[in-house]
Amino acid sequence: MDMNGSQRIEASRETVFAALNDVDVLRQCIPGCETIEKTSDTEMVAKVTLRIGPVKASFSGTVTLSDLDPPNGYTISGEGSGGMAGFAKGGADVTLEADGEATLLHYKVKAEIGGKLAQMGSRLIDSTAKKLAGDFFTKFSNIVGPQAPVDAPPEEAKEKGWIGRILGTGAAAFLIVAVTPNLCCITGGHSAMANDMMILSICTLTPVL
Repeated sequence: MDMNGSQRIEASRETVFAALNDVDVLRQCIPGCETIEKTSDTEMVAKVTLRIGPVKASFSGTVTLSDLDPPNGYTISGEGSGGMAGFAKGGADVTLEADGEATLLHYKVKAEIGGKLAQMGSRLIDSTAKKLAGDFFTKFSNIVGPQAPVDAPPEEAKEKGWIGRILGTGAAAFLIVAVTPNLCCITGGHSAMANDMMILSICTLTPVL
């Protein structure tokens, strides 16, 4: 299976190249990735669980980086076994091209699969591979690219504080605890039972705007 493609990432080549070598970033971006660890500057071990059609399998394997040319690109190759589901091995040439302040990432992938996976047909395998690649680059771009600013809360919401956020925006609510008998903040009247106990009253006051 061969697959070529490009992705524009809103970050410099140096930032993109560093992220491609960062196991924490790769763990978040690789679909189905459960673990990935660096065993040396150019080798990693990983475990990935994927569903391809009716088959769900966990692949454990090694990943090797070669032809490193920072920040221009590298070659990545790997081999993984999914038990009875089959195996997968292959590699990709990754090239980074500056595009203003952004980076164009070009990749050429060659892969080989065997076992039950190979029996599913090239159409299913190809469509799944393209989806996985799309998911990877979408997450990668979101992590490596600029983060969207977080909108500040409106001034009105700030002024109301936590009580206003809980009880709504129409009125400010206050809790009044009557710790003495013969006190009622709502009606001014008291029952015989009220004279013998403490009263918890809740009053809602509409603020003057």
